[in-house]
Amino acid sequence: MKPLSMHGVCKGAAARGVAIATMLVATMAAVPASAGGTLRVAMTAADIPDWGSVPDQGYEGRRFAGYTLYDGLANWDLSKPDVAADIKPGLATGWQINPANNKRWTFNLRPGVKFHDGCEWNADGALWNFERLRNDKAPQYNIRHAGPSASFLINVDTIEKVDDLTIAINTKIPDSLLPYEMSLVLMISRCAVEKANYDYTAALQTPMGTGPYKFSSVVPHERLELIPNTEYWDKERIPKQDKLVLLPMPEASTRAAALLSGQVDFVEAPAPDTIPQLKGAGMQIVTRPYPHNWTYILRHDRPPFSDVRVRQAMNYAMNRKEMVEMLQGLAVPGYQTLTESQPWYGKPVRYEYDPDKARKLLKEAGCMPCKFKVGISTSGSGQMQPLPMNELVKEQLEAVGFEVKLVPMDWSALVGVWRGGGQKSEFDAINFSLGPMDPMQGIVKKWTTRYFTPNGFNWGRYASAEMDSLGDQALATFDIPARDALLTKMNELSVKDAVELYVVHDLNPRAMSPKVKGFVQAQSWFQDLTPISVDP
Repeated sequence: MKPLSMHGVCKGAAARGVAIATMLVATMAAVPASAGGTLRVAMTAADIPDWGSVPDQGYEGRRFAGYTLYDGLANWDLSKPDVAADIKPGLATGWQINPANNKRWTFNLRPGVKFHDGCEWNADGALWNFERLRNDKAPQYNIRHAGPSASFLINVDTIEKVDDLTIAINTKIPDSLLPYEMSLVLMISRCAVEKANYDYTAALQTPMGTGPYKFSSVVPHERLELIPNTEYWDKERIPKQDKLVLLPMPEASTRAAALLSGQVDFVEAPAPDTIPQLKGAGMQIVTRPYPHNWTYILRHDRPPFSDVRVRQAMNYAMNRKEMVEMLQGLAVPGYQTLTESQPWYGKPVRYEYDPDKARKLLKEAGCMPCKFKVGISTSGSGQMQPLPMNELVKEQLEAVGFEVKLVPMDWSALVGVWRGGGQKSEFDAINFSLGPMDPMQGIVKKWTTRYFTPNGFNWGRYASAEMDSLGDQALATFDIPARDALLTKMNELSVKDAVELYVVHDLNPRAMSPKVKGFVQAQSWFQDLTPISVDP
């Protein structure tokens, strides 16, 4: 089957899906829009993300149930559309490395902040939260919260109270990127948990963060409702809506139908073939390049991907322009995991489409046919259109001598495969999109042996002495331009070694009702919903 004929099949299926889904959505219980402005969002998630401070459902869970209800010591600045997003002060007003000790950070905590239940934010609350995630002997320790947070705290040794509004974090190794990790550790109310006698099930029936939204209600598997925190410490980010309603809709056609029928106002990742219909109905379509790649993460500890020639052959086999065409222009070709707006992009080798070269490399590697099994998801967490996309990847790879077995599963199951690490996995690769928004998660923790999963993101167990040395140097370098130069070298080396199969970068498409005003799409996996208003 040729890619263009596949595109036609997808287009027809999408059209039929919208028609069917329109009828299904019409039978759903409506979520009424309030006159003051209710923003109803259709997520790609298969279920409501866990709203108890450490959301599941990937980074989409953090976008909707993390940074809405909670803050970290550092937050993401999502206010600018024209530059890659970076961190800014959150529950800490600033941080400094000790000039006499490059393993000691001081964080100055923000005064006057209260949790949603009125509990004061201070150094005692900060230390209590870190104990919740690190000390399995502490009464507030929560294994559900600790597991997903462990890799963000892997370099932390001890944490001390300096005074009521100052803490010191001592690291096991020099870690110039620690503030990025602190943006991923979300703080909850100590008072709420202690009042519930450490029963998290009871305490988190009404989650108590410090974020711009407060928990209102939940209908399991159907919707999560949040309301503005009118006392939020950042007055510029007090939500403009009266209510935020989050609805899980994993099927792209269902999301489009819900928007067309007026059931929702804001849709994540509409199917490419529904865009003309949505535009024709007056919907707003917003796209923006951002750090989110669609790749295959490859196992390097066994054949066939232990051979760099096989990995390079995969990349030369990719006709990325055909993939972009199939996606109706809602992606751009990906020749590495980073995007050009990021400071560590560099000037690496570029794997242009060259099927003859791919065949030659496979023959040199003695891998014809070159068989492998890849775990993929059916939908979820911004995977774009994973089923047709994977079919096209399979077709292109098999045209040069690969033999690909696709194993579809639910997104949450694939997350479990990823967290379990590649060493014991049945899969040779996983199609697992990641958002390399910061250099710690996107470079150091992906390519160095110190951060094999579960300590970091190196699922495929890629190992390079040169990469490890550059990573150690980058972590020990606190001058930002000098550190960026080292990180750029790391990125260039990863591409030279064809560490992953690079396919496309998502353009982060969203569709919105014409009634939606004020949304600024950041160059980030995370987005700020607080500026949005909805006309009656």
